[in-house]
Amino acid sequence: MRCTDKIYRLLVVTAACVVLASGCKGPEKVVVAYEEENYNKDIYRGSFFAENLCTATTDIIPEGGGGVDTSTLNSAALFDVNGRTVDFACRIHERLYPASTTKIMTALVAIKNADLSATVTVSPYADVSNFASDEKTCGIKGGDRLTLLDLLHGLLLESGNDAAVAIAVHVGGSTDAFSQMMNDEAKRLMATNTNFVNSNGLHDENHYTTAYDLYLIFNECIKHEEFVNIINTKQYTVQITGNDGSVRQENWAQTNFYATGKAESPTAATVIGGKTGTTDQAGNCLILLNKTLDESPYISIVMGANTKELLYQDMTALINGIPANE
Repeated sequence: MRCTDKIYRLLVVTAACVVLASGCKGPEKVVVAYEEENYNKDIYRGSFFAENLCTATTDIIPEGGGGVDTSTLNSAALFDVNGRTVDFACRIHERLYPASTTKIMTALVAIKNADLSATVTVSPYADVSNFASDEKTCGIKGGDRLTLLDLLHGLLLESGNDAAVAIAVHVGGSTDAFSQMMNDEAKRLMATNTNFVNSNGLHDENHYTTAYDLYLIFNECIKHEEFVNIINTKQYTVQITGNDGSVRQENWAQTNFYATGKAESPTAATVIGGKTGTTDQAGNCLILLNKTLDESPYISIVMGANTKELLYQDMTALINGIPANE
């Protein structure tokens, strides 16, 4: 029993005893009056955080697996956003490395805390030369000038690690401060199995999340029109002003195989867009917003698929598992 409950009961009993001792009838009136005075407040009758969310504590896998081979991935899930139901769940609370799916949180923190029309001067820390040749970058250089909205396109479409650092320094003042902002936002969203140490998802043992936490973050992202517009853009052309005043043009495009035509699109819903992520430790990851014919939104997630081919096979099976009447 909570301490507050004990105190409450003690006060009720005391009040009742006083009434009885004085010869008055109806000690229940004292109790009612006390409850109305002390427990008829918003703090006691407020809404629960999860009442508008999809929740599941155990695996939810249709008979036969629904076409998803759970032996070749770490986690998978399908969330009916409006219906607030989990239609598929496989190890959704297991801590995993997110790779570049991290960047949905980077985008969310930027959208919520900065002016997207502001001009950003790219930090030297975000210079493309600071990243390995096999890492995804946008090709930006220290001293380049472009808008924060431009950088978000590079972040979410091209998956630029350099764009992620440029955003972090601009919004947070430093990469460490921005990581703290990411973790603060994760706590606000109740993504309690998540910890971020960078804005781009490059591997770190202390940088992890779960499929369910990714859902919580992505579900918040899609409440912002700017985010949905970006992930629904196949290609974006940006004008970048260099440190020397010269202007160059870059073209950034979606990397998921449905957008590029490398994978056949699902039939049960239209893929709006989302975020890919791949590292050796995380495997192949993908989170998507999908909409049915009646515009019902679904969030689908696959984490840690063994290969790109299996990633899209399982993702297609997940999306095609959306009930036909939806």
